[in-house]
Amino acid sequence: MAMVKTAISISAALFKEADATARRLRVPRSRVFAMALEDFLERRRNRQLLDRINKAWSTPLDSSERRLLDEMESYYFERIKDEW
Repeated sequence: MAMVKTAISISAALFKEADATARRLRVPRSRVFAMALEDFLERRRNRQLLDRINKAWSTPLDSSERRLLDEMESYYFERIKDEW
């Protein structure tokens, strides 16, 4: 993977904490920043996905979707009826 250098401005307190964390983890300080950014972006992607799922489920089903869901439920319950 290609690496790119960048400069960021952060508070002195955050820098000290990142530096201490890097020493504890025995990784370069830049790796701590990369890990933090990776985590932030992953949480953001997950939030966006959840928002899209919630939006999709907020729309009422049309008649063909309702019929398909009913068929799926019938199929499922038919398969598990002897297990209960």
